[in-house]
Parts: sequence; C-alpha cells; structure tokens
Amino acid sequence: MRKKEIRTVAKGDDIQERLIRLAVALVRICDRLPETRAGGHIASQLLRSGTSPAPNYAEARGGESDKDFVHKLKVVLKELNECLVWLAVIQEGGMLPEKILGESRGECTALCRIIAASIKTVKNRCATENKSPGRSLG
Repeated sequence: MRKKEIRTVAKGDDIQERLIRLAVALVRICDRLPETRAGGHIASQLLRSGTSPAPNYAEARGGESDKDFVHKLKVVLKELNECLVWLAVIQEGGMLPEKILGESRGECTALCRIIAASIKTVKNRCATENKSPGRSLG
C-alpha cells in the first residue's frame, strides 16, 4: 500500500500557480498573433511582460525585508499592467477575437487587484507597527 503524499501549501502558492497559468495562456496568445511586423513586435512585448510576473512573484516571496518584498511586488504589478495594455492593443487592433483574449484579460485584472492589495496590506502593517518597510521581518 502506497503512503499518501502530503503536500504542504505555503501562503502565496495559489497566486504563484495563477501567475504561471496566466504566463502559459499569454504564450499561447503570442503564438496566435499574425506573423506581421506589428504582430511580431506585440508578441515579443507581451511574451516578455507576460512571463515576468511569475518568477518575479517567486522572488518577492523570498524577499529579505518588507521593503524588498514590496519593491518586487511592484515589479509584478507593473508587468501585469503592461500585459493588460498589450492585450487591449491586440483587441483594439482586431488581431485576435475577444473570446481568445477575454479570460486572460480577466485573470490579469484580478491578479493586478490581488497584488495591489498585498502591497497595500504590507504598507499598512508596517505603518501600524510603526516601522519602515525597509526593516527585516526578523
């Protein structure tokens, strides 16, 4: 009889998984863009910004201090916001139908809100504890 594998779920694992799934979806969108000069440029930009949030979030989770954590989360948020702009350009430019873009846009927007809330939470906690976000968590 095999022993059941017990998987420990760390705080933030769900967000990490969502960011990875979003990256995969955006890679697939890039592969569907037209093979034109504009399509290639947008694919390159979306590919870069769309695959960046997951590893940057992993880095943030290993932050050395609150300040480092917040800084890295801001990078994640910046890249997610850039993805939203490129997805809007793709839609407005009629490069792909909305049905292909809609789910990724919705997930990207939801992740932006979650990351922004996380940044606010850490900043508020630091203010409540009357400490600079530059101090280590200990």
